[in-house]
Amino acid sequence: MTKSIKSECRYPDSSVLYRRLKRSFPLIVRGEGCWLYDDTGRRYLDACSGALVCNLGHGVSEIAKAMGEQAGRIAYVNGTAFTNEPVEALAAELAGLCPKGLNKTLFMCNGGDAVEAALKISIQYWVESGKPLKRKIIALNPGYHGNTLLAMSASARPHYRAMFKDWLVDVRTIPAPYAYRCACRGEKKDCPACGAGALEEVIRREGPDTVAAFIAEPVGGSSTGASVPGNDYFRNVRSICDRYGVLFIADEVMVGAGRTGTWSALEPCGVAPDFLLFGKGITGGYAPLSAMVASERIVDVLARGSGAPLHNQTFSQHPVSCAAGLAALRYLKTHALIERCARMGRLLHESLQKLLEHPHVGDVRGRGLFAGVEFVKDKSTRTPFPRRLRLAETFTEAAQAAGLVVWPNTGQANGTDGDLVMIGPPFVITEDEISEIVRLFRIALETTIETIK
Repeated sequence: MTKSIKSECRYPDSSVLYRRLKRSFPLIVRGEGCWLYDDTGRRYLDACSGALVCNLGHGVSEIAKAMGEQAGRIAYVNGTAFTNEPVEALAAELAGLCPKGLNKTLFMCNGGDAVEAALKISIQYWVESGKPLKRKIIALNPGYHGNTLLAMSASARPHYRAMFKDWLVDVRTIPAPYAYRCACRGEKKDCPACGAGALEEVIRREGPDTVAAFIAEPVGGSSTGASVPGNDYFRNVRSICDRYGVLFIADEVMVGAGRTGTWSALEPCGVAPDFLLFGKGITGGYAPLSAMVASERIVDVLARGSGAPLHNQTFSQHPVSCAAGLAALRYLKTHALIERCARMGRLLHESLQKLLEHPHVGDVRGRGLFAGVEFVKDKSTRTPFPRRLRLAETFTEAAQAAGLVVWPNTGQANGTDGDLVMIGPPFVITEDEISEIVRLFRIALETTIETIK
């Protein structure tokens, strides 16, 4: 099938509308563990699990088999008319993994869908509770929650929002708990950003009777490069939300499903949100699937009122995707991969700390098999490289040329400048492969610095 396809695919030679229109794409034909192989036989160490998705590694036949068997029985049913075995079983499994009371799950196709659903249902909840003025959303800056319009509205990324600003909802933002870029360096409990005081301030300013929900990633995603707030941060968030009657939405699309060494990234904080969102790694990448897990007390209000959540998709509760999710969860448990993630994560961070010897590596941070490496022009002042140099993109290309796949992000320093890359390999990563990540990273960084001089 692939013989007529060129090894390097690019626009406009192909009929595919690529994610990038000014570069060539190697044709990947196979994956095994932490490695990808293109049609020329060249291999790439997948140090970011694709897009922080392939938690289980590539080539897990058990999940492919479960999907095939389900497709052979029934591939699709309309979720407004029927339910199916995999969706019922997967929802029950998730209820057992999530905090008590978070036990009603709507399954969709990707993380942005889960965010969109949680934001819409949070407003619907207040309307059906007799408080229709509670419609405002508060989010973190920097932050990212997806590309659908409501999710994008809650995403403080100017370069994503600029072209569509007239369509977006006015979402209030507060500074993210981003220790590396905060004046207090994450050390002052009374810091409005790092201690969550900024959340209380904006709720009071806007008026608690107008605020519906606060949305945040428990560990920063690509927008803050795996920045980890202190455990008190989300305890304070929960207390503030309870005090003012604001729903707390924990977006764990990137950082959940075991990625930070616990099933939920919120677990070390000991708090429960009102909505817990999963995506990306929930199937290990074997099928598109996301999950919005809602508190039963919220769903009860809808059940007594309109009788339906005002959000749906044609492919919600999809049997084959849910079969993939169920098989992935059981594979995680059988092979103790979350425990492995925590163990190998400690080794990963210990190894990555060596990169701080480089004059342009400003910070290395994260938890579990989830790390961010932030580049700076000047380490003493944390001054970023100018955006015109496109350092993160140049590094990513140099890394791929060296056989290493990483995930770039830009603009985190001030909305325009700032360069970092994310590292988040599959949970099956070995000690030798971690050493190889660091080795190839150094090669790519030296190439990048020479290129931008």
